[in-house]
Formats: sequence, C-alpha cells, structure tokens
Amino acid sequence: MEWYDTLYWICLALAIIGGLNWLIIGLFNYNVIAAIFGTATLASAVVYVIVGLAALYLIFAAAIRPRPAAPVIPRVP
Repeated sequence: MEWYDTLYWICLALAIIGGLNWLIIGLFNYNVIAAIFGTATLASAVVYVIVGLAALYLIFAAAIRPRPAAPVIPRVP
C-alpha cells in the first residue's frame, strides 16, 4: 500500500466525519465538534481546517484519478 492510499483513506474518513457533523447540525441543531472542543476555540478551528484540507485533497485526488477505458463492445455482423 502506497502512502497516498493511506492518505486517501484518512482523508475519506475525515470527510465522512465532517459530513456526519453537518448532518447532525442540520437535523438536530447540535454541533458535535463544538461540544467536544468548545465553541470558537483554537482546537475546534484546527479540527475544521483539517477536515477542510481533507476534502480539498479528495477533490484533487478525484480530479487526477485515472479513468478506466470504455469497454470495447464487439460488433456482431
């Protein structure tokens, strides 16, 4: 496993955690990150920045990911 594969999975996990946090904020008006690290603290800001950087990495990784070739369908005479 290459280092970027590990980085990809870490970023994916962070993006999922961030997405679930937004889901909980939307449904229940409860911010899990703020509850754990405090509202407007340096620790919560660091968590938000790390999750945001993970999302940017995933966007970049999706943009440069090699696309599989289209399957060749044989012609039937």
